[in-house]
Amino acid sequence: MLSNNIISIIEKNINLITNLHDLNLLKNQYLGKNGYISKQFKKLKNHNLEDKIKKSIILHKYKKIITKIFIEYKKKLENIDINQKLTKQSIDITLPGRINRLGSIHPINNIINKIKYFFIKLGFQHICGPEIENNYYNFDALNIESYHSIRTQKDTFWINNDILLRTQTSNIQIRIMNMIPPPIRILTFGKVYRHDYDNTHTPMFHQMEGLYINNNVNFTDLKNILLNFVQYFFNKKIKVRFRPSYFPFTEPSLEVDIMNNKNKWIEILGAGLVHPNVLKNVNIDANTYTGYAFGIGIERLTMLYYNLQDIRVLFENDIRFLQQFNYITYKYDKV
Repeated sequence: MLSNNIISIIEKNINLITNLHDLNLLKNQYLGKNGYISKQFKKLKNHNLEDKIKKSIILHKYKKIITKIFIEYKKKLENIDINQKLTKQSIDITLPGRINRLGSIHPINNIINKIKYFFIKLGFQHICGPEIENNYYNFDALNIESYHSIRTQKDTFWINNDILLRTQTSNIQIRIMNMIPPPIRILTFGKVYRHDYDNTHTPMFHQMEGLYINNNVNFTDLKNILLNFVQYFFNKKIKVRFRPSYFPFTEPSLEVDIMNNKNKWIEILGAGLVHPNVLKNVNIDANTYTGYAFGIGIERLTMLYYNLQDIRVLFENDIRFLQQFNYITYKYDKV
């Protein structure tokens, strides 16, 4: 059975140890599977039940004490090791500090800020809305026919028969017109989703739309604001063309083209006077109020502004591509 001076023997031996390896070897001699304490437990099988209980209690008591001794000495050795490492290490306080590099503004965000600045200076209020929408706000209220191709699964991401990922931010315009009476002057922005993917289209892209509803709003007002915007965004000398077009939610409708450096016309946005049916759907009297709306594809303008050939580079997070925008300073022009 255990000798009375076993604790003293262990403490004497453990004080001679200077590293964790030797400490583990000594620990196994006493607490290991085939160690001293385990052997003492095995000897209990030769005793009667009463002796087994008494001696087992004593063995567990000694095992607990010995375990505590090894844990405390291990902490002591670890602290000594840490202090030795800290003593050997030195810090050169004369070295310059590490530079925290600031991230760059993503080109898409830069274009968004540039567009917002122009229209907010003209009194437009920036509004956001839900990306998950229903048939009414995304199609029905916008005078989009039930047989229109955009309603099919080929063009639209449907969640169920009524819920979808919005295909344009016009849904926000409907919600606002349902909530507040004219005059309304808002700028809606956000992500939109369509089944499309190539070097000029992605399934998710950003769109910004403007809406102005008031008395006596006419086509000349629309052309004037779009012309000023395009000249502000690109430069005063750029050639601009207004071309008749068709959209279910505007009548008459137009598209705006600019001439690129290869003398080719490039379409950049669509617009028109708000269709009377749309005003009727949101309970606005079309005989009293008129308005205009326009839609801008952010990625399209970004590609033109930075002369990019593939829209997908804007979403690939290639650091080599994004780093070139680190030192571009952006100054708003006066409107």
